[in-house]
Amino acid sequence: MLGYFYGIDLMYIVLVLPAIIFSVIAQAKVKSSYKKYGKVLSARGLTGAMAAQMILRQHGLNLPVNCIAGELTDHYDPKANVINLSSGVYNGTSVASIGIAAHEVGHAIQYAENYGPVRLRMAIIPVTQVASKLAFPLVIAGLILSSFSAFWIDLAYVGIIAFGLAVFFQLVTLPVEFNASSRAVSNINEMGILTEDELKGTKKVLTAAALTYVASLAVSLMQLLRLIIMVSGSDRRR
Repeated sequence: MLGYFYGIDLMYIVLVLPAIIFSVIAQAKVKSSYKKYGKVLSARGLTGAMAAQMILRQHGLNLPVNCIAGELTDHYDPKANVINLSSGVYNGTSVASIGIAAHEVGHAIQYAENYGPVRLRMAIIPVTQVASKLAFPLVIAGLILSSFSAFWIDLAYVGIIAFGLAVFFQLVTLPVEFNASSRAVSNINEMGILTEDELKGTKKVLTAAALTYVASLAVSLMQLLRLIIMVSGSDRRR
């Protein structure tokens, strides 16, 4: 079993570090794609905000589309039922801006239609928020206390279950994000907001964004595997 070598956590290096590198690359890919296709202006000259409103009206939705600070801070707020777009996306007329705006509208449509994975994600949010905060403290406490009494190793397993719930939330998030992008592309194409060639750039931006969620899940899965190996190894030594 992998352990520590001169104070270095070999298990972390072998399992988690590659996933983290993958995540960093995915984040860099998003920024580079946004920068590249943020310079490709749409022929119709629609801004991200205008495209968002067009798609909303097409689906019979009357939601505010707000401009917020930051870059790539775009999101749909289900509690306020508001679409928030970063200034670059809100005012931008690029294929990247329109794609991102349409993606956020896709989330609004998901909620309006009670899309299954969205309902599931909303239902488990309270549990996963608590679980994610308690997971590592429970594992650490369980491992430390188990050195005094074997009984406490079960506390570490509870921590693993808690972390597993947080990972499950990330897993459920994947179809939500992929579906929102699929809806974005479909709406843009069907409504003629972008040309066929322009839409290719939009797809690349949305694909790069989706990859970040895959990378985040990969990091969490490797962390979960690492915790399982650590705790089970201590359990066998009892």
